[in-house]
Amino acid sequence: MSDAADKRHYLREWREYRRLTQEQLADKVGTSKSVISELETKRELSGKWLRRLAPALDTSAGYLLDHDPERLPTSILDIWADIPEENRGAAVRMLESLRRTGTGG
Repeated sequence: MSDAADKRHYLREWREYRRLTQEQLADKVGTSKSVISELETKRELSGKWLRRLAPALDTSAGYLLDHDPERLPTSILDIWADIPEENRGAAVRMLESLRRTGTGG
């Protein structure tokens, strides 16, 4: 089995994508650098950790689990990061509408 097939999350990749050290991420989530190091090497992240880490990395729990940020179109990620939290639901609904219709209208 390949390393990619064994991959259970992309915590390290998201931390590096956001240009954070383990210590900086640890400070953001209220833990130690050694805990972040351990989490990055674990096969699975608990729901508790996903709920703490995803906002600190300005992403979703699902993206931490399933998406390498280096393989995503960065313009979409940058736009998403600039949308205020309270407007993200509306942004998702607009995108879902575009996906359903396949058009801009």
